[in-house]
Amino acid sequence: MSSEPHIFFSDVNERQGSFLRRTMLMGGATALGGLALVGRLAHLQLFKSEEFATLATRNQFNFRQVPPPRGLIKDRNGVVIAGNRPSFRVLVVRDETKDLDQTLDLLGQLLPDTLERRRTIIREVNAAPRFSPVPVKSDLTWEEFSKVNLHAAELPGVMADMNEARYYPHGGAYAHVVGYVAKVSDRDVQAIRDKGEQPPSILFNPGFRIGRQGIERSLDLDLRGVEGGRKVEVNARGRVVAEDIAGSRPAVQGSEVVLTLDNDIQQRALEVFGEEAGSIVVMDVRNGDILAMVSAPSFDPNLFVSGVPGPIYRAWADYERRPLLDKALTGVFAPGSTFKPVTGLAALAKGIDPNRRITCTGGFYLGRRFACHATHGPQDMRDAIKNSCNVYFMTVATEIGPDAIADVARNMGFGQTFDIGIGGQKPGLVPDREWRRRNPVRGDANWYPGETPSYAIGQGALTVNALQLAVYTSRLANGRQAVMPRLIKSVGGVEQPPSGDLRELPYPPELLAVLRDGMNRVTDVGGTGFRNSQLGLGAVRMAGKTGTAQARNYGSGSRKSAGRPWAEKDHNLFIAYAPIDDPRYAVAVIVQHGGMGGGTAGAPRAREVMKVALLKDPEIRRRIEQAGFAETEDPGAHEAGVLEDAASDTTPAAAAEAPLITPAEAPGTPEAPQ
Repeated sequence: MSSEPHIFFSDVNERQGSFLRRTMLMGGATALGGLALVGRLAHLQLFKSEEFATLATRNQFNFRQVPPPRGLIKDRNGVVIAGNRPSFRVLVVRDETKDLDQTLDLLGQLLPDTLERRRTIIREVNAAPRFSPVPVKSDLTWEEFSKVNLHAAELPGVMADMNEARYYPHGGAYAHVVGYVAKVSDRDVQAIRDKGEQPPSILFNPGFRIGRQGIERSLDLDLRGVEGGRKVEVNARGRVVAEDIAGSRPAVQGSEVVLTLDNDIQQRALEVFGEEAGSIVVMDVRNGDILAMVSAPSFDPNLFVSGVPGPIYRAWADYERRPLLDKALTGVFAPGSTFKPVTGLAALAKGIDPNRRITCTGGFYLGRRFACHATHGPQDMRDAIKNSCNVYFMTVATEIGPDAIADVARNMGFGQTFDIGIGGQKPGLVPDREWRRRNPVRGDANWYPGETPSYAIGQGALTVNALQLAVYTSRLANGRQAVMPRLIKSVGGVEQPPSGDLRELPYPPELLAVLRDGMNRVTDVGGTGFRNSQLGLGAVRMAGKTGTAQARNYGSGSRKSAGRPWAEKDHNLFIAYAPIDDPRYAVAVIVQHGGMGGGTAGAPRAREVMKVALLKDPEIRRRIEQAGFAETEDPGAHEAGVLEDAASDTTPAAAAEAPLITPAEAPGTPEAPQ
C-alpha cells in the first residue's frame, strides 16, 4: 500500500499572508527610518552646518597659554638686578605618554638627577591640565639638551625646548629686598579664592612662576605681564602637528620696575659683612631714597626659580645666623646707645639746658646702682653723646619720664612700619606707661622708676630694626623734615612718590643741632667711634653714634666677647651721616652678636659703605678733587686690618662704649630676632 503526500493549501496561504505582513511592516519601518535619517541629515546640513563647522575647528585648533616674560627690576642707574635669561628645559605631557613610569625611567637614564625628584614630578604631571606640558628639569646643559632630542623617538610625551627663566645676576646681594619667584602652590590659589575672586587661569600653567618675597611679591601683578596664546593644530590624539601663527597671540612682558637702590653701594654693603650676620641700610637724608638695604648672610635666589634642593634648604634653615631672615625689616634688636640722642632730644624738648653739666662718678643710683662704663666727670649733652655716658642720660630720663622719651622716639621713626613696597615688617616696640598698662608683668601694670634708666640708654623692652635706625638718623641729619623712606622709584615708567606726607619735625632745628654736634664729636679725637670711622677723604667727614646692645642676661659675669659662643655675644650697632657740614647720606649698621663696642664692628663697615656713597656723588667728589686731596692708603687694606680685629678691639675708645647692666636693671632684655 503506497502513501501519497498531503498538501494543505490553506496553511500555505496563512504562512504567505503572515510573511507579507511582516515584510510590509519591516519595509515601512525601514522607509520611515530612512526618511528620518534623510531628514536629520538635511537638518544638520542645512540648519546646523555653521555650528558644527565651529565645533570641528575647535577640535582641530586650540589655544595653549604662553606665560609672559616677567618685568625687569633695575637699580636707580639702570643696572638689571632681576631679569630673564634663556633656559633649556625638558617637559612631559601625561596624555601623550603610553606609560608615565616607563617614560620617567628612560628619562632618568639621560638625566639622573630627575630620579631624586621622581615623586614630585609624578604629582605635578598628574595634577596638570590635559595635554599641558609640565617642566621636569630646567637649565639643561647643551649636552643634556642634545641627549633628550637625540632620544626623542624613544620618549613619547617628552619634549625639550627653550624658554625664559627668571634670573638674578647679582645673587644674594638683593635676595631679601627683591625676593624671588617660585612655583604657584595650592595656598596661593586658595588665598585668591578666600578673597572671593576667581584665580586667573595662568596660575594653573605648570611653567608659570609667582613672586614670593620682597618686590617680586609686592609688585607681582605689575611684573607678571599678560599671557599669550599659541593657536595650534592638533590631531585626534591631541598632539600638536602645526601652529597657526596668524591666530596666535604674543605674550606681553610685565612692567619695568626701577628701585632707588644703587648697585655699587648695595654690593659693598654685603661684602663688608663677610661671615658676620646683620643688616645695613643707607638713605639719602634729603629725600628718603633708600640706596642700600642688605641683610647678611644672604642666599642665592636663583635656586628658588626651579626649586631649591632639600638638603640646601635645610642647611639654610638650620644655620644659626639665619640667612633666610630679612634682618633689615623683620629682625628687631635693642638699639643700645644709638638711642641716646632720642633721650637727649626728649630732654631738650622738656626744657633741659644742653649746657647743664651732670657729674658722672661711674654709676647712677636709683634705689640701686646702675653702672656706667667709665667715670666721665662733669658732662654736658654734647660730651655725653661723644663719650656715650650712661649716667647723664639716665639722670635726665628719670626727670622727664618714659612717656616723653616714647613720644620723641615715634616722631623720629621708631615703633612703626613704612610703606616702601615690602610687607612683613616688624614695627618693634616703643614702651611707655600706657604700654605697661596693656602689658602688665605678673598682673602689675605700673611702670616703675627702675625701668627708666635702662630705657634711656636703649635697653629694656625697646626694640627697633635697621630701617627705623636709618630713618631716625636721616631725620637727625636733615634737621627739619621728617623724611620718609622710598624704595620704589618707578613702575612702568610712572614715578612713585615717598609714602606718607612730608612733614616738618616738631622740634626747633637748634635742638637737633645740639645732637648733631654731639655726634660730630663721636667720630672726632677721643670719641667712641673715632678710630674706625675715619673716611680718609680730607675735609669730608662722617658723624655717628656707637651702640652695644645686650643679647642676654649675664648676671655677675663678664660681657667680654672673647671665648663666648657666637649667640651669646652682644649686638653691635652704629649710625652715621656724612658729610658733617652738609649731610646727604645716612647709614645704619647692626652686627648681630658682633661683640662689645659699636665702634669696633659697626663703624668700620659703615665707613666703607659710606665712602662708596660719597665718592659716587658727583658734587662731593668734585669737592674732594678741588681741595687737591687724594687717598693716601689702600682702603681695602685698611678695612681688612680693622675688620679682622673688630671683635677683639680693646682700645679705650672701643672699651668706653659697653654699658654694664645687671639683669635687674634690664627688664625684657631682647633675644636674637625671631
